[in-house]
Amino acid sequence: MRLFAAFAILQDMYLAISAGLWPTILTIYHTPSLLLQPHQLSHIFMSHVWNLFSHGVDANARSTKQKLITPHAYGVVLDIGAGHGHTINYLDHSRITKYVAVEPNIHMHPELRRTASAAGYTESAGTLIILPCGAEHITTILSSLPTPLPHPPIDTLISILTICSIPSPQSTISGLITEVLKPGGQVLFCEHCLSDRKDVGWWQWFWTPLWRVVFGGCCLDRPTQRWIEDVGGWVGGEGVWEAGEGTEEHLFWYRAGRFVKAG
Repeated sequence: MRLFAAFAILQDMYLAISAGLWPTILTIYHTPSLLLQPHQLSHIFMSHVWNLFSHGVDANARSTKQKLITPHAYGVVLDIGAGHGHTINYLDHSRITKYVAVEPNIHMHPELRRTASAAGYTESAGTLIILPCGAEHITTILSSLPTPLPHPPIDTLISILTICSIPSPQSTISGLITEVLKPGGQVLFCEHCLSDRKDVGWWQWFWTPLWRVVFGGCCLDRPTQRWIEDVGGWVGGEGVWEAGEGTEEHLFWYRAGRFVKAG
């Protein structure tokens, strides 16, 4: 792998630190007790970073999302790691009954709520639920859904650049599909994953410890598409296809796909 490609990631880390560091320091100045809450500090820092990066990240994957989400998402949708709610803009609203957004970073909730409201999803109408927990908190997700829903309750599970940062990703993926996704339901995902090229994979492994600190726990070296496939019990879908940049030496090697759970 060429060194230029391997070290291009430094620019993104510099921009992230520039966007998040000073606002976070100011927040600490006003609330010194946050120094004892590193998890909250990470969320504050990441909210400023995502303000800078979110629209560009969404634009880069727009064509893939249009092909993946718009024609397939239906019913009760669970969007894990919803961020600012960009997924909402790809939903065919005539086919969606409820949008459930899992976003542990509460500093992103105001923008998420604005995006949802602009698209016609509101908590007052019962078409929007925003959960301040992680995707790994499966019991919390289930208990927060209205009881009249069937169990498992979700028709469409969407994960866009989220599995890279959740704790215990394999058990979380398995748990979501087994306990939350109803029979016949579907998983739609677009994730950056471990490259099949060993040299690119080595650099992903090399940068991940630093990258995950700057970008809210994001790991570059997870074989996410394989973990989803390995859950098994799939009866249909488009399988996995390549998406966006990353076919050669780029460290962000994307995979997207749709899998349907056995009924």
